[in-house]
Amino acid sequence: MDALRARSITEPFPVQEMVISDALDGHDLLVQSPTGSGKTLAFGVPLVDVLEPGAWGPQALILAPTRELASQIVDELEVLAKAQGLRVAAVYGGVGFGPQIAAAKKADILVATPGRLEDLIARGAVALDQVQVLVLDEADRMLDMGFRPAVDRIVGLTPDDRQTLFFSATLEGAVGKVARDYTHKARSHTHTPPETAAADIEHKFLHVESQGAKLDQLVASLAAEEPGRSLVFVRTKRGADRLVKRLRGKDVEAVAMHGDKSQRQRENALARFERGEVMTLVATDVAARGIDVPDVVRVFNYDAPEDRAAYVHRIGRTGRAGRTGTGISFVLADEVKEMRQIAKALGLEFAPQTGTATAKPRTEGPKPQKPALKPGNAESSRPRKGHGKPRHSGEKRHAPAKEARVTDGPRRKRRRRRRRNPAATAG
Repeated sequence: MDALRARSITEPFPVQEMVISDALDGHDLLVQSPTGSGKTLAFGVPLVDVLEPGAWGPQALILAPTRELASQIVDELEVLAKAQGLRVAAVYGGVGFGPQIAAAKKADILVATPGRLEDLIARGAVALDQVQVLVLDEADRMLDMGFRPAVDRIVGLTPDDRQTLFFSATLEGAVGKVARDYTHKARSHTHTPPETAAADIEHKFLHVESQGAKLDQLVASLAAEEPGRSLVFVRTKRGADRLVKRLRGKDVEAVAMHGDKSQRQRENALARFERGEVMTLVATDVAARGIDVPDVVRVFNYDAPEDRAAYVHRIGRTGRAGRTGTGISFVLADEVKEMRQIAKALGLEFAPQTGTATAKPRTEGPKPQKPALKPGNAESSRPRKGHGKPRHSGEKRHAPAKEARVTDGPRRKRRRRRRRNPAATAG
């Protein structure tokens, strides 16, 4: 409790209030809860309470779909675990094996992505036979990313009498089947934020004239809104880098985060954003899955989300843990129908406002004229690359023919060849 008070946490969030008691009693749990609801502490508090330090090998295993989420879980639990004499370590791809292997061997709580954990198991660096509690966080996302076979193999290496805590944004369909396969007589909890929570996020839809107008609109919106961290979503990795470069050209400092960045680059970008050194983070959907920065004040859909789930995931990065936030979506003319359907499905009013900025028309000066070729000019007598052979000394030169060769190219050359053919035949 002292560790929680040190972080100014004195009251449990609803999902924590729902599940902590059952988790402490040793029940398997199926928990449906959205990202940002406080679920990390919902499983973290029971873990540090029931585990004893000093075991050989991890006593608790937490599986996460992305390295960003794994890192953030460690950050969230480290203070709590240290207060109980427990050690936490994370293993994920994108960094060297050596330090992770050393940390994993000493960890009481191991947080891992499935791929890297299997690598360490294959090397004999990690054993799971001492795991008492298995946690699957954002399990739906893990399955979406194709980790089901790896997760099956990993779960098969843990003791049958383990406790399993299964957290997911949905428990329907294939996800629900997997949840039942991994648990035994599980207790189910569904945390749906109350209707009033939706009022904590203001949803805005701005009509923009063209793709080119989005940059000026984003710059104008960032200047008009109250200061604070802004998260900007784009669809492609190349688009993220391009937008950061263009924002810097407008004196807006920003960093990009996407799958082509190295782990060090992604962690550095996120750290700068969290510290407030950079107030604008441009990200793709997949890269942002693990971002958990509580005080993001606004989210921009610079590029339209693919569907309703993507919209919820993006805008859900603001207004978290009881805070307020703003979601701003740029809407092109050919996106109106799709965005209206998303808004209707979520019970949102869709009345796009006209943006306050438009792209400036490109102004072009007169095209430079090529200098006229004068007789005797060295440039005029040089044959163009790929057009004809040099003249032989006995060949008669005609100034008009030479000028035609410069302007008309191969077509005039073919005409001359046809005129010369009869003479060649007669000879």
